[in-house]
Order: sequence, then structure tokens, then C-alpha cells
Amino acid sequence: MEYLILLAFWSVPVLLGYVSGRAAESRHYRSIHAREKGLVQLPATSLKSLVRGGEVERSELVTGSVVISIDYFKKAASALRSLVGGPVKSYETLLDRAKREAVLRLKESCPGADEVINLRLETMPLAGSQRNQITSVEVLAYGTAIYYAKG
Repeated sequence: MEYLILLAFWSVPVLLGYVSGRAAESRHYRSIHAREKGLVQLPATSLKSLVRGGEVERSELVTGSVVISIDYFKKAASALRSLVGGPVKSYETLLDRAKREAVLRLKESCPGADEVINLRLETMPLAGSQRNQITSVEVLAYGTAIYYAKG
């Protein structure tokens, strides 16, 4: 009987962490998809030259950054994966969401721009109280917003 209580004591928080983490991730992905649809007309490329061409009225440096924390279930899953080796899929969705969110924030920071060129992404893991323990990731997106002359 004591073993069942001990098992429940450890499994209930893990299960709650898994369910709440998946729900938060799903909500964030829904938000990303909706915002990407709204900003699809603004191209953002890593090219250093203009995509559309034309007379440039002005240009400006634009940035977008985000810090996304990893949930405890993914942290535990990555710890288990580090014992046996192989790809850490639990971190792949974290990085995907962070990169896409940073690019969306960059695009949202330049309303009226015609395109964003020279887009770059910088990724930085953020460690917790222990040096080798990654608790979140920061992604910075930056580029040049181009505004063409209307006329």
C-alpha cells in the first residue's frame, strides 16, 4: 500500500506537468499559426539583396526576441535521452516555437514594411542554478526592414 501512495505521489505531478505542458504548447502553436497567416504577405529572407526591387524610401533595423522556458516533463525526458543518446525531440519543439515566435515579433515590429532582408537568428540556451542544466532558450531575430517608395 505504501508503494502505491509513493507511486501516486511521484506520478501525479509528472502527469499534471505533461498535460499542462502539452496544452500550453498547443495554445502557443495555434497562436503562431494564426499570426503567420496574417503576416504571410511580408517576406523575410536571409538574402542581402532586395527581393521585390524598386525605389527604397527608407530602411531600418528591426528585431524580435523571445525567451521560452522548458517544462519539467521535457526536462526529465531529455535527461533520460542523454543517458542513451540520440536526438532530443523534446527540445526540437521548444526551438521551433522560439524561432517562429521571434520571427513573428520581428515582422510585427515593422508595420507597413514591404519586405525584411538579411534576416538572422541568434539562439542562446539559458542555464538554471546548475551550470549544465538548460531551463529556457532565448532567440533573437534581426534584419533590415525595407519600405519602398509609393508612387
